[in-house]
Amino acid sequence: MSVIDLIKGSKSTAFSFEILPPIKGNSIQKVFHIIDKLREFDPKYINITSHHSENIYKTLPDGTFQKVNVRKRPGSVAIASAIQNKYGITAVPHIICKGFTKDETEYALIDLNFLGVFDLLLLRGDVKTIDPELDPKLYHEHATDLQQQINNFNVGIALDGSHFEPNETPFRYGMACYPEKHEEAPNMESDLRYAKMKVDNGADYLVTQMFFDNQKYYDFVKRCRAIGITVPIIPGIKPVVFQSQLTVLPRVFRTDIPEPLAQELRKCKDDKEVCAVGVEWGISQCKDLIAHGVPSIHFYSMMASESIYQIAKAIY
Repeated sequence: MSVIDLIKGSKSTAFSFEILPPIKGNSIQKVFHIIDKLREFDPKYINITSHHSENIYKTLPDGTFQKVNVRKRPGSVAIASAIQNKYGITAVPHIICKGFTKDETEYALIDLNFLGVFDLLLLRGDVKTIDPELDPKLYHEHATDLQQQINNFNVGIALDGSHFEPNETPFRYGMACYPEKHEEAPNMESDLRYAKMKVDNGADYLVTQMFFDNQKYYDFVKRCRAIGITVPIIPGIKPVVFQSQLTVLPRVFRTDIPEPLAQELRKCKDDKEVCAVGVEWGISQCKDLIAHGVPSIHFYSMMASESIYQIAKAIY
């Protein structure tokens, strides 16, 4: 069953979360451990992040440095299949256009079809660590360009323009949105226009960047509805777990931390106290979202699976 059907069919606010593939060489058991911990809350689907290659500098025996391009977290397609087959939970791999060529995307779609994984989350991906020497013609510039490739594939048009018999089950997908505006958008009106474009071109739902102020989410949804966006808009929640996130999250993700939360975090003596504050804020935030009738809550679990467990325990 597709994500949109799972969300619409849920009698209460649906629960879902995101996981990272293990670092290259590590066991998938850590991924399974997180899923085993959170299964009791009946996740409707599980997202699997994708990570492009990055340049690192390797020290050679003579003391010089060599630039090496490595992908630290491969295997999103394989892990999606493993999760779906092991747990019977819909798996949603991220498909990103930055760092993955158009050809690699087509190959991933072919593999996913063979593996029976038909739900995707389409994203541009992080551009900050992209190798500037890569040929930009090989990659999609925006998530909406990637979206068009998926739409073409669904009707049997390959990347080279040739035609093939369409898959029996087409890919369904969600896309991202930004209650506090995408960092590169000149203004919110422009950002909303792109959100509507994503929906008009086939996105089943939108999932938000993390936020800590629910009013910004409510205001964003209201503006989306006003311009004709009718699909579910899923709030994305990330508990604060480290003291450093008080400054890191606003800088990296362009999200504001409300002053009441910032005040409590500044009082913390260590990360253990930060986690407790993050859980308390997360519970309050999620209870308010549920009271406002959100269709689903999606949790970003990087380094925060224990906090998510405590929040989910309190609200589900």
